[in-house]
Amino acid sequence: MEMWFSEFHTPDVKHSIRVNRQLYSKQSEYQRIDIFETPEFGRVLTLDGNVLLTERDEFIYDEMITHVPMAVHRGIKEVLVIGAGDGGVVRELTRYDRIERIDLVEMDPEVVEACRQYLPGNACRMDDRRVHIYFGNALKFIRRREKEYGLIIVDSVDPFGPSEGLFTKEFYGTCYNALKDDGIMVNQQGSPFYHHDAEAMQRSHKRIADIFPVCRVYQAHIPTYAAGYWTFGFASKKYHPIDDLDVEAWKSLNLRTRYYTTKLHVGAFYLPAFLEELLKEVEEKEEA
Repeated sequence: MEMWFSEFHTPDVKHSIRVNRQLYSKQSEYQRIDIFETPEFGRVLTLDGNVLLTERDEFIYDEMITHVPMAVHRGIKEVLVIGAGDGGVVRELTRYDRIERIDLVEMDPEVVEACRQYLPGNACRMDDRRVHIYFGNALKFIRRREKEYGLIIVDSVDPFGPSEGLFTKEFYGTCYNALKDDGIMVNQQGSPFYHHDAEAMQRSHKRIADIFPVCRVYQAHIPTYAAGYWTFGFASKKYHPIDDLDVEAWKSLNLRTRYYTTKLHVGAFYLPAFLEELLKEVEEKEEA
């Protein structure tokens, strides 16, 4: 008998992956966690029936949310990561010797434990001496911080359900306060393709643009995410994501990547016309 995992991207669009076997399933205090073994995408982690990552394409997401800000701001030493309990973002950050501290705030300890056991390629650097893991509410955690971090990476799930609070104006304002005077915040903005997702992306962008003097959106192509097309937000108190990119400095680190390059970095901020229009809509409303 064939076994398939299916995720609804909209009520009328479904993405399915053939499954060899289910490796893990648990209902935690917050969500249902499942890990499947698949022939095409390797191991697949889902939360409440939605794909969080696959072994085959997770590197795209983790590299783009990490290396873009790190290539712009060479002075980052303290980093706060919100979400990302799978460990992929932490893995990429630990490749930078200049980083002295990584605080990871994850709501669900069961996600971390499941990934340690079944997704070691992601969780392999969670025990790095610079990594400090805190389980609990990210908003409560960050309220106690002021001008403490050079970089905040918000690697939350979609803005519905338990993570909805990580997409509010209050949350982004708290992140602003927790950043140093030259700090950067990067967050996942979801897919701009389907109508419901596009509206959520617009709301998030507007709230960030109301707070940060520099606010840009960039893109990546991730096969297992909705429409295969994903966006990220780059918000900064000082640095521009293209004008302040130090190509030679980043290349001198000799970091081997599978998706990110400094050329791609620049290109990722050049958006298709329909996405520029979506962003312009909320920016012009603010000006009006």
